[in-house]
Amino acid sequence: MTHLLILGGTTEASALAAACAQRGIAATLSYAGRTARPANQPVPVRIGGFGGVAGLSRYLEQAKVTHLVDATHPFAARMSANAVAAAKDIGVPLVSLTRPEWNEEPGDRWIRVADIAGAVAALNGPARRVMLAVGRMHVDAFATRPQHHYLLRFVDAPETPPALPRHLLVVDRGPFTLAGDRALMEAHGIDLVVAKNAGGSGAVAKIEAARALHLPVLMIDRPVLADRAEFHDVGAVIEWIGHRAERGV
Repeated sequence: MTHLLILGGTTEASALAAACAQRGIAATLSYAGRTARPANQPVPVRIGGFGGVAGLSRYLEQAKVTHLVDATHPFAARMSANAVAAAKDIGVPLVSLTRPEWNEEPGDRWIRVADIAGAVAALNGPARRVMLAVGRMHVDAFATRPQHHYLLRFVDAPETPPALPRHLLVVDRGPFTLAGDRALMEAHGIDLVVAKNAGGSGAVAKIEAARALHLPVLMIDRPVLADRAEFHDVGAVIEWIGHRAERGV
């Protein structure tokens, strides 16, 4: 019997869970537990880490998982690496469901950096009004650049305030719109956007708004991940599951 484990936390993971439910494919959706109010799902949900490669391998065996899909955020490099190692360890077929990354378009003013450390280093200059869209986990790294005023946007209000001395926090959940993000940037006088190259449509509004306002974007490139089969489409994953199930894998 097919049992799919979806490593989630993204809109792509939710879409795959919905597709599995519609087709009667047994699936479990796993969240890391960083969001306090995850959206309701039509399949069973587990929340929390696995305990590294060994813990994930143990779960795959105990839950009799037959197919593993890594639909985590493109910057969840450790979880993706653990998924590759555990799938190989147990012999469970693995694919990733990812969003195509964003590419520079006419009118964009991107300054590309390799990682969070590169973004922090690039902010070693005069005070600016920065929309910092890097995720809650990485915000405190920018405390070494306290001269800037930062606009933050989180899905949930944090239990402890960010370590940035000058910041404004907006609690809101996407997807966001070009008009909304443009109005947000104009209202707060933003003159620089710092963002990860997350790709997809759910978070692209801030990139489109920066383009419309002729603002520079400090764009953080995706991490290099372990080699694995990769799809950008839920239908392709469903087809992959069907083919492997038909062959008795």
